[in-house]
Parts: sequence; structure tokens; C-alpha cells
Amino acid sequence: MMTKSELRKRYKQLRKKLSIEDLENKSLMIANRLLTLNIWDKSFYHIFLTIEEQKEINTEYILNILAGKDKNIVISKSNFEDYSMTHYLLTDNTRIKKNDYNIPEPIDGIAIASEIIDVVFIPLLAFDYTGNRIGYGKGFYDRFLSQCKPETLKIGLSFFEAVSTSIKTLKEDIRLDYCITPHKIHSFL
Repeated sequence: MMTKSELRKRYKQLRKKLSIEDLENKSLMIANRLLTLNIWDKSFYHIFLTIEEQKEINTEYILNILAGKDKNIVISKSNFEDYSMTHYLLTDNTRIKKNDYNIPEPIDGIAIASEIIDVVFIPLLAFDYTGNRIGYGKGFYDRFLSQCKPETLKIGLSFFEAVSTSIKTLKEDIRLDYCITPHKIHSFL
């Protein structure tokens, strides 16, 4: 069984091998697959802005879906001192700037409480067949998700299918409700 750090390393390498064309095609496939999920009757949707340098999923396609459906889009700013996130409504006036880790973030804006967010799209490196996930290892999303209401939908986005072994978890790790890949919707509800 691979450790979290081994899985993290392996999936970062797999991501690096993706061409820009692959990345765009897979990102679009994930967005199209998301459209078939019954999640579009909610109000507040939290989404991450793509870290291009990490070859993350291009969330521009999902942002376009949310804007087209006139949803409240929430984005975050990361605090690397305590690994917390503050959330802001994405509006036409929101100014975005990359932080020291190349994460695009809002400079300021209308603050949004974690408790009112209905759906969270979660970046990840790997996940297993029971909804456990591996991110970059700082716990930002676990801290954030623990502040959301219990019924908030947690949806992972992955270029790759589930790992075949179980991911070892800690008590503070929060499982996904769904994980969307280019070829499949995994449900853990």
C-alpha cells in the first residue's frame, strides 16, 4: 500500500505528463459530466481557481456553467500561517492576484461564511473508492469543510480514476460525496 506522500508524488508526476491539450479536454469532460449531476438547485457554490503551474483542472468551464445558471460563486484566499481560508463572492468587480504559491486569489470583496455554502468543488491529487482524498497535504480543505453545514455537497474533481487501495485517513479528514473524472461520476453517498 502506498503512503499519502508516495501517492501525492505519483499523481503530481502523472499530472506533469499531461499536455495542455489533454488538460483542456479532460477539464471540459469533467465540466460536462458535472452538468448531469442533480446539484444545480442550490445557491452558493465554492470553487477553486486553477493553479496552472500545478496543472490543475481548468475550472473556467465550471465557472462558466455557474455564471450561466446565475449562481453565487464563492472563491477563497488562503492563510498560510494557520492554513485557513476566507471566502469571497466572485463578482464583476473582484480583483484576482496570484499569491506566493501561484494560487489565484481575490484581493478583497464581499465575505461569505462557510456555513452558507451549499456545494464545494475540491481540488485533489488522488482519491479512493470510498471517497477519501489526497490533496497537497496542508489541510486547508479539511479545515474549511469542517466549518460547512453537514449537508454541504463535497465534490472532488480529478483527471484520474480512483486508486485501487484505500487511502489511510486521519480523524480530521473529510470524505467526498462525489468525485468527477473525465469518464465517470463516483458517488459516495
